[in-house]
Amino acid sequence: MLRRSIYKSPAQLRLMMAPGAATAASLEAARSGIRVGATTLDVNAAAEAAIVALGGQPNFVLEPGYHHTICASVNDDVVHGIPNARPLEPGDIVSIDSGAILDGWNGDAAITVVIPDPARPELVAARQKLSDVTEGSLWAGIARLARAKHLNEVGDAVQGYVEARGDYGILTDYIGHGIGRSMHEAPPVFNYRVSQKGPEVKPGLVVAIEPMVVAGSIDTYVRDDDWTVATEDGLDAAHWEHSVAVHKDGIWVLTAPDGGASKLAEFGVTPTPIA
Repeated sequence: MLRRSIYKSPAQLRLMMAPGAATAASLEAARSGIRVGATTLDVNAAAEAAIVALGGQPNFVLEPGYHHTICASVNDDVVHGIPNARPLEPGDIVSIDSGAILDGWNGDAAITVVIPDPARPELVAARQKLSDVTEGSLWAGIARLARAKHLNEVGDAVQGYVEARGDYGILTDYIGHGIGRSMHEAPPVFNYRVSQKGPEVKPGLVVAIEPMVVAGSIDTYVRDDDWTVATEDGLDAAHWEHSVAVHKDGIWVLTAPDGGASKLAEFGVTPTPIA
């Protein structure tokens, strides 16, 4: 049996722009819905409506046994949290993972939002720093992808960024992935240093980079719902993700409205639209 190439054609890269845009729209809708008293089911509905409005469908529901548009992970939940009816509270740190499919092509991205709490400024500051470090490590990894010869240089950049900013942990049991016709494809995308070089970075490579960073130990367990991954020590977690395409003229962040320009400027990288 022939193994499918991990590299997409220019025409296929162009087809991935629409699901990327729908994914980005779903996360903007989710962000707007995260407030005290709202539920993650409310956030789920807003994200789904944004995807449908752009002609897409949620792709998470295609995962066997999963029935929601987003994953919503709160406080010590790291990833794969199921939306529920618990009202969000002041100070909660909320990670939202979402994806869309259009014309058979997929997008996948995640954000983390900290709800203000004037009564607990130190808690909010600590959680915001955790989110900011995680997001910054994502952009450091994307910036390295723009210059890399091999994919696993991304993990080196992510880990280096996190290590320079505090005593945080990077999950090793959950990593990024290729994306295209399926939401999860080869190759694996590590968020930490590994000895192997990984595949060559060249036009047609499309990957979802998604660091998951915790305030304490990287040990996790799966809750009784068989989906939600939580920290064993009960400390906070953050999750950021983007789907990124490498093409003949550079890179383009498919799930960022500006292709990543505003965030990559700090790293001296200018993304180029896919022609």
